[in-house]
Amino acid sequence: MDYANRKRPAPRKPAKKTKKAAARPAVSWWVVLLAIVLVTGFVWLLVTISGQSKKVAVESPPAVETPAVQPQQQPALPEKPEERWQYIEELENQEVIVDVPEREVGPPKLMQCGSFRNRADAEELRAMIAMLGLESQVRTTEGSNGVWHRVILGPYEGRRAAEADRHKLQRGKINGCQIWNWNL
Repeated sequence: MDYANRKRPAPRKPAKKTKKAAARPAVSWWVVLLAIVLVTGFVWLLVTISGQSKKVAVESPPAVETPAVQPQQQPALPEKPEERWQYIEELENQEVIVDVPEREVGPPKLMQCGSFRNRADAEELRAMIAMLGLESQVRTTEGSNGVWHRVILGPYEGRRAAEADRHKLQRGKINGCQIWNWNL
């Protein structure tokens, strides 16, 4: 459709007003009368309130005059004594001795990240761990239920170091690593 060459719509003709609507006033006379009464009442209220505040001030009893009395001399206050705090000097000369127990060093911590039947699967996980910058080992163990290839990291001196490496592995999307107290 071509809007540029389209014909303009014909202008609308205004509706004709009837004589009844034009003859009737927009506001009825009783609304005007009510507004005048309300404004007059409000003005009268304001005038009466303002006049009462002046009457109250005028009606207050006159002040009683007291005979002039010579002011007595107040006794001189003693000088403020110098405060001397002893605890400041006592604290400066004190030494606090705290007994901190030595942390017990337990067995070394090892972190196991997987246990596989196939050595190829264990080597694949070891390669993924190496890509994250950590060194791991694959240990083969034989038990009553067959041969297992475990992927382990460590040994760590404390749990905090093992937790730090586990967080690195979790950021690299390797989950499920567990920290154990294992002896080598």
